[in-house]
Amino acid sequence: QVQLVESGGGLVQTGGSLRLSCAASGRISNYVMGWFRQAPGKEREFVAGFRGSGISTTYADSVKGRFTIARDNAKNMAYLQMNSLKPEDTAVYYCAARGMAESKYSIWGQGTQVTVSS
Repeated sequence: QVQLVESGGGLVQTGGSLRLSCAASGRISNYVMGWFRQAPGKEREFVAGFRGSGISTTYADSVKGRFTIARDNAKNMAYLQMNSLKPEDTAVYYCAARGMAESKYSIWGQGTQVTVSS
């Protein structure tokens, strides 16, 4: 089972951009990768992910057109490019993975804080 480590979080002004990275300890080609976030006092929510083993992606309505998920299987990396950031994007962002046959994400990183100032 791979381990995931996120990086790239930080403080940014409204309208700014950040790119989060997720480094896996092993091969991710057999995993479905996704990003989630949890704001203070709220439940963790899905942000973006890949559909199965393909390149098709899916996004939460709140981030469509602003965030882009990407992966580099050769480097065992996943990314989340976040543009036009809003204060409501402030949260801890988590990288996650699940096996192709699993219905739920079972592998989680430790999270990286993203704070968007108004």
